[in-house]
Amino acid sequence: MSTKSMRILNVAAGVLLIAAGIYCLCNQDVALLSAGLLLGIFLLLSGVAEIVVFAAASGVMLGSGWLLLDGILTVIMSLFLLFNQWFTMLSLPFLFTLWLLFSGVSQCVSSFDLRALGVRAWGWILAVGILLTLAGFICLMDPWVSVAAMGMTVGIVFLLEGVSSIVYACISRTKDI
Repeated sequence: MSTKSMRILNVAAGVLLIAAGIYCLCNQDVALLSAGLLLGIFLLLSGVAEIVVFAAASGVMLGSGWLLLDGILTVIMSLFLLFNQWFTMLSLPFLFTLWLLFSGVSQCVSSFDLRALGVRAWGWILAVGILLTLAGFICLMDPWVSVAAMGMTVGIVFLLEGVSSIVYACISRTKDI
C-alpha cells in the first residue's frame, strides 16, 4: 500500500470522526441516547483504519506496534458497544475513560517516534495526546462528569481524534511499500 493510500485512509477516518464530533455537539440529547451506537460504529471504522495502516507500514514506521495495539483495542471496544447495549449503558463512562487514557498515551508515544524520525510537526500529535490523556483523567476522577456531559464529551473527543488522524496523515513520511 502506498503512502498516498495510507494518507487517504487516515484523512477519511479523520473526516468521519470530525463529522461524528460535529453531530454530537449539535445534537447532544440524541448523542446521549445513542452514544453507545455512535461510538461503536465510528470506533470500529477508526480501529480498522489503524490496523490497515499498521499492516501497510509495520516495516518502515517506528512504534507501529502501538498503532496496532490501539487499533485492536479500539475494534474490541467497538464490538462491545455495538453488541451489548445493556452493558454499554452501565459501563460507557468507564469504557470511554479507558479509551481516552489509552489513546492519549498512544498519541504521546507516537509523537516521540515522529520526533526521532525528524518530523518537525511532532508537537501537534503530542499536544493532542496530552489533551486526550487529561480528558481521560478528568473523567476518571469524576465519572459523573462524562455522564452529565456525554454528548459534549463524545463530540469533543471525536473532533480531537479526527484532527489527530488528519494531522498524522499530513506529516507522516513513510516510504512507499
